[in-house]
Amino acid sequence: MSSDNAVSSDNAVSSDNRLPSDNGLPSDNGLPSDNRLPSDNGLPSDNRLPSDNGLPSDNGLPSDDGLPSDNAYEALSEGGNDARWAYGTGFADPLEGVDTTMPAGTDAADLTAYCLMLGDDALIMSHRLQQCCTNAPELEDEVALANIALDLLGQARLLLSRAAAAEVAANGTGRGPADDSDSDGPQRGEDFYAFFRAEYEFRNVRLTELDRGDFGELIARLLVFAAWRLAVLRRLTSSRDPVLAAIAAKGVKEVTYHRDYAAQWLIRLGDGTAFSRERAQAGLAAIWPYVAELFTPHEIERRLAAAGVAADPAGLRGEFDDVLAQVLPAATLEVPDVPPRAGVAGRTGRDGVHTEAMGYLLAELQSVARADPEATW
Repeated sequence: MSSDNAVSSDNAVSSDNRLPSDNGLPSDNGLPSDNRLPSDNGLPSDNRLPSDNGLPSDNGLPSDDGLPSDNAYEALSEGGNDARWAYGTGFADPLEGVDTTMPAGTDAADLTAYCLMLGDDALIMSHRLQQCCTNAPELEDEVALANIALDLLGQARLLLSRAAAAEVAANGTGRGPADDSDSDGPQRGEDFYAFFRAEYEFRNVRLTELDRGDFGELIARLLVFAAWRLAVLRRLTSSRDPVLAAIAAKGVKEVTYHRDYAAQWLIRLGDGTAFSRERAQAGLAAIWPYVAELFTPHEIERRLAAAGVAADPAGLRGEFDDVLAQVLPAATLEVPDVPPRAGVAGRTGRDGVHTEAMGYLLAELQSVARADPEATW
């Protein structure tokens, strides 16, 4: 190559590969001659945020890593104004000023079992709703379903915590049966009840655990569940157990929204296109065999209802039917003509007898906690 093909010495690139002083940029361009940010660029020399960045020196997190409490009751009154917690959005402590001792004349073992029934209903239904996130037809409904799931998770935490307290009153200890690895048995509490019980120890109704269907099935299931649970919670607001009454008073407001949300969507689907109506009717048919179970009282429910502590599900069918009698005609849907799903030797979810779907659900729900049983969740 000839010498005139080389880059000339005046090619505007200096030997140290920096822009020369005559690079065409005016001298007041705001860049210093060494092309580095000036010392007054707003960043301190150690490239950290300045002390007046608006963040407190402790970043607003307490020294215990932001966990409000190891106790669900205490957590209700801690956490400041942070609404991002498992009890749902911000609200006044429903147990503030409530006597959490066992009501006189109440069998603590029965109360433990009853709180597990109601808590398991909420926990398992919450998990199924969480699984439907990112599958709703609109972004607004993703948020709505997530919030409903959080409401139910909050109810589950309170009820499982109440079950733990009742178990202490029943047997004088908060520990379960001993095993070879722990002579005292595992410590009971909301985490234990959610993550470390076996399938047969769960007491939820089978409706909540059924395999996830399409959006039409989800809405049908949510309407049936919410209409039934709202009737239960309304009765429990006058329970002789002040803790159940406080939990129910808060839950009534939440589940009223759950019921209305599902009703509006079922009407929208049923009275929409031929295809949406078909899916809504099929969703009702899929879950309807499990409706009768909701109104079949367990012996523990009967005893506690007679003591003024629990709601007798046998007396709730009228209120439930009234809701469906308003919603289904507006949705141009019909009550499915299907037989109820029988239990095993008369035993159903309240007895710890579940569908095949329950085992798969728990495997997903409990897998992380069981991978490190000593961790705090």
